[in-house]
Amino acid sequence: MIVSIICGLVMLVLLALDLILKAWAYAYQVSQKSYFLGFIRINYLPGGNTGIAWGMFGNTPAAMVVITILTVVMIGAIAALFFTVFKKNTPARVCLAVIEAGAIGNLVDRLCLGYVRDFVDVSPIGFNICNFADFYITFGAIALLIVILFVGKDAVIPLGKYRKQAKEEEAKAEAEKQAEAEKQAEEPHGD
Repeated sequence: MIVSIICGLVMLVLLALDLILKAWAYAYQVSQKSYFLGFIRINYLPGGNTGIAWGMFGNTPAAMVVITILTVVMIGAIAALFFTVFKKNTPARVCLAVIEAGAIGNLVDRLCLGYVRDFVDVSPIGFNICNFADFYITFGAIALLIVILFVGKDAVIPLGKYRKQAKEEEAKAEAEKQAEAEKQAEEPHGD
C-alpha cells in the first residue's frame, strides 16, 4: 500500500512538473539562442505538435484521434500492470508511474488544446523538439526494460545476489518436485 501511495505521488509530482513547464514555456514563448552543453535548449514550438513524437503524423486529424485512443488504452494498461503483474516489483512500479505521468501529461494537452506543447530542443543529438512527458515515457520505458531483464529475483537475467537467490529457489523447487515424484512412486497403487 505504501509503495502504491509513493508511486502515485511520484506520478502526480512529475505530471505537475510537466504541465507547469509546458505552460511556462508557452506563456513566455521561451526560445534560447544557444544550446546548453551543446545539445539542449528551451525553444517552444509555435502551434504545438499535432502529431506524436517528433511531429510524426502532424496535422492529420484521423491520426490525432487514433493517437488519443491509443494513449487512453496505454494509460489503462499501465495501471493494470501496476496492480497485477508488477504488484510485488517496486522498481518496475516506479518506472510505470514515471511512464504514466508522461502519458497523462501529453493526453491532457491533446484533449484540452488539440496539440502537445513541445519546448525542449534536442536536435543536435538526432531528435527534434519534445517535452518532459516524452522524457518520462522514454526513460521510464528504458528503465522498465532494464528492471524486467536484470533487477530482482524474477528478472529474465537476474544479476548479482538475485542470480544466486533465483538459482537456490530453482534448485529447492526442483528438489521438492523430485521428492514428491519419489513419494508417489513408493506409494502402493490400488489396482
